[in-house]
Amino acid sequence: MSLETIGTFRLGDRTVKRIGYGAMQLAGTNAFGPPKDREAAIAVLREAVELGVDHIDTSDFYGPHVTNQIIREALHPYRDDLTIVTKIGAFRDAAGEWVPAPSKAELTQAVHDNLRNLGLDVLDVVNFRAMHNARGPGEGSIAESLSAVAELQQQGLIRHIGISNVTPTQVAEARQIVTFVCVQNLYNIVARQDDAMIDELARDGVAFVPFFPLGGWSPVQSSILSTVAEQVDATPMQVAQAWLLRRSPNILLIPGTSQVKHLRQNLAVADLAIPEELFVQLDRLAD
Repeated sequence: MSLETIGTFRLGDRTVKRIGYGAMQLAGTNAFGPPKDREAAIAVLREAVELGVDHIDTSDFYGPHVTNQIIREALHPYRDDLTIVTKIGAFRDAAGEWVPAPSKAELTQAVHDNLRNLGLDVLDVVNFRAMHNARGPGEGSIAESLSAVAELQQQGLIRHIGISNVTPTQVAEARQIVTFVCVQNLYNIVARQDDAMIDELARDGVAFVPFFPLGGWSPVQSSILSTVAEQVDATPMQVAQAWLLRRSPNILLIPGTSQVKHLRQNLAVADLAIPEELFVQLDRLAD
């Protein structure tokens, strides 16, 4: 497999390959607590970098703290070409619930937690995750929180800022406050609500990083995916990722797994060839 075949995109002054690695599954169930097999988690990270991954997505609220500590154990000191992207704006309570943490004090603490647990002096990219709605993006101003993140950037603790779980209105608001290098939202082959946003960001040279890229489709949609996958000797999950790469050149994938076997399957998407007529069928899944 060769990640070079699907090209690169910019995250500020960093250039990354379009398939990276999402570290969420390195923690326990629902990204809470330690993994069942810490050595296996370390092995997955080392294999990812060995196979050419240069973009890791993480957060100190995975675990909490667990995922970043595993990344540090596995990969520190980091390669110069490795870009680590993290998220702030939430914390985990004792029961593992996701709790909004948008205040200046909470965001500052989160940045310092990420720096400490990753073993870094400065974070490459920090996404502010808006949590106005527990089930997805919700309207509400993000200006105060983003201004606090901008102050942390001015202090030299953050190189670049991203935004996550945001509406088009919040993207427009963010443009007035900071220069952001990526948007991280739920999006996949059937959840196409951000189509217009992706195209707008592509014109501006801003990356779009979809989360939950592999799920949520109906039995009929799943059947079509399976049929296409059989025709190209791939899995339905690989086909769904290949569609995302084809959708727009500014889309960066961060599939996650805790198993080396699945990691290799995810990265093999870079070499997956799907005929044009099959892509047309896939495009219709959201109709």
